[in-house]
Amino acid sequence: MALHYNLSKVYAISDNDPDFVQQIIKAIVLEIPNNLNQIKKAIEEKNHQKCFEYVHKIKPSLDLLNLNIAFDEIILIELWAKSLGKKKEVKELYWSVTARIDNAIKEIKKDFNLKSIKIESK
Repeated sequence: MALHYNLSKVYAISDNDPDFVQQIIKAIVLEIPNNLNQIKKAIEEKNHQKCFEYVHKIKPSLDLLNLNIAFDEIILIELWAKSLGKKKEVKELYWSVTARIDNAIKEIKKDFNLKSIKIESK
């Protein structure tokens, strides 16, 4: 039973095709950690444009997984990037969204037997 994610949207767009669901899940598990690392790097470098681009890229995946709180937090990071905010204003928010996403990905990897897919270190 999934505690940290919900695949109802994934199943809806796949017409309940388990192979297609598996492909989507694999793509998300491979893509999100890299995007999070790029967001972290952009925050550290105070590169608001790069941060905005990667946040914008990650939003659909969070929506597909019904990670609603992480989705809301990533929108706040997006707003931070648009407003050219200070790094200290967004660091805790970044770590919160990362923890939520990490929990979901770990659970997905376990539930879908994707243990061989390595999550990139932060």
